[in-house]
Order: sequence, then structure tokens, then C-alpha cells
Amino acid sequence: MSNLITVTCAPCCWGVDDISNPNLPSWTKVLDEAAAAGFGGLELGPYGYMPLNVSIMSEALRERRLAIVAGTIFDDLVSPSNRDNLLRQTGEICALITALPRPTTHQGQRFPAPFLTVMDWGHDERDYAAGHSDRAPRLAEAEWSGMMNNINAIAKLARDEFRVRATIHPHAGGYIEFDDELARLVHDLDPDLAGLCLDTGHLAYAGMDPAATLRKYWKRLDYVHFKDIDPVVFEEVMGERIRFFEACAKGVMCPIGRGNIDYVAVRRLLTETGYGGYITIEQERDPQNGGSILDDLASSRAFLKSVGF
Repeated sequence: MSNLITVTCAPCCWGVDDISNPNLPSWTKVLDEAAAAGFGGLELGPYGYMPLNVSIMSEALRERRLAIVAGTIFDDLVSPSNRDNLLRQTGEICALITALPRPTTHQGQRFPAPFLTVMDWGHDERDYAAGHSDRAPRLAEAEWSGMMNNINAIAKLARDEFRVRATIHPHAGGYIEFDDELARLVHDLDPDLAGLCLDTGHLAYAGMDPAATLRKYWKRLDYVHFKDIDPVVFEEVMGERIRFFEACAKGVMCPIGRGNIDYVAVRRLLTETGYGGYITIEQERDPQNGGSILDDLASSRAFLKSVGF
């Protein structure tokens, strides 16, 4: 018998990725609709989107019977000069999520939620090369070491002061995206310090097979994100010079089950390996294209249920 998996969602399903975007929905609307869609949990979203006030967030979550399963660092992990900013975010996010109502810990879950999901972002030269391993510049040794030092500092602060497990998330348009970079990350990352959050959509966008990659890095996998890719839109955007979130605005991420990711194989793999805990649905979009959000979430959940989630 497989372990219990709880499917949750994230604010990016409402187009919340860049908090400077003037078209974002209110955070209370996201909570209202996540609860209305039947989710028991969701992610906090990018730093600065939801209030960092414990009493405000605790009341809002309790009213809706929701829990926060992960906080997010989505920032420049490469620059040494960004260390103080990264650690400030880490401290504030972890202080909040550990004071909120706690998600249930399931059998098969290696570390208790909430997690701190850590992603590199903010480099034009990589953003325009998202999905294109052959033309994406790689970090030199010194730059990679600087990024790993930042990641280690984030993970150590989260673990030692807050008992929060940091999970590193390869992300399209960042400096940890492609197969060689994921392998390099795993080689250099202390498993006692941090694990992986692998995202089926970002793996596929970067040219990897999601089920095979989940299997390959199973021993380092603590948390999983699900999304799906529309193959027609994907082929179109791969022929353009386009930023990753511009591709998302065109609909490259579709409801789960309507794209080209083999979720039967993913379900089989997670059953075989005994994964238990949380899987978060993400369907990045333009926040101005919000009319289908609840229908898309319902479609994704119905499909996942049909294949055993």
C-alpha cells in the first residue's frame, strides 16, 4: 500500500511569481480560492506577497482550514553581495512558517513540513535561454562555489535555528536548471543540510524525463512539485527569444493531464519508492489570465485522482 500523499497548490497558480507585478490578485483571494477548491494547504509564495505577520496569517489560515506547506526563496543565489538579503528572507520566512498551524506529517515523509524551497532567479542571460541547454551559459567554478556558499548558508540557518528543511529546486531560467547542473548540485550539496524539491514541469522544460529523474535522485528527494507542459505551445516558445514567464503567459504550462508528462509513470515511481507527504500543483500563468484558475485546478486534481493520487 502506498503512503499518504496530500496534494496542495501554490500562489503561482494565480500568476503570483513577481511581487512587483501590478496585476496580482490579493493574497486573501488566493487563500479563499485555494480553500474553495478543496485544498488543505498551499505554499506561502514569493517573499513579500503574503503578510509576514504571525497573528494575521494564523487567523486567515484557521478561518479557511488551510496550512502552509512551504515557504519560498526565489532570488539571486549566485551573487555573494546578495547573502545578507537571502539570510534576512530565510530568517523572516522560517520564523513565520514555523509559528503557523503545522501541516500533518505523513508516513513516508522524511522531514516534516513546512519546507523552505530555494530557487535561483534573476539573470537575464539565463532567463532568455530557459529550456535551451545548448545556449545557456554556465557558471565558472568560482561563481558556482559562491552560489553553493549562499545555498549552504540559507540551509544552515533554516535547519539550525528553525528546524526547517531546505529543499533546492531546479528552475527554468536560473543557474540550476539542466541535467549537468542538477548533478553538480547533488554532488556538492551536503544531504544532512538540504534536500531536493524536484518539479516535473521544470525537469521536462529542461529536457529531462521527470519520472526517470525522480528515480535517479530519489534518495535526495524531500518534496515534489507537479505541473504539465502543453507540447504545441512549448514547441512555439522554444523557437522564440522569450523569458520563461513570458512563455508561461502564453500557456506553456497547462492543467495536469492535458500535457505531455507521463503521470502514470510518475505515480508508479512514487508508489515503488514509498513517497509520502506533500505534492504541490503549480501552473504558472499571467495573473491577468485568471478566469480559468479554479477550473484548471479542478481539472488537475481530477486527473491526478484518476491516476491514483
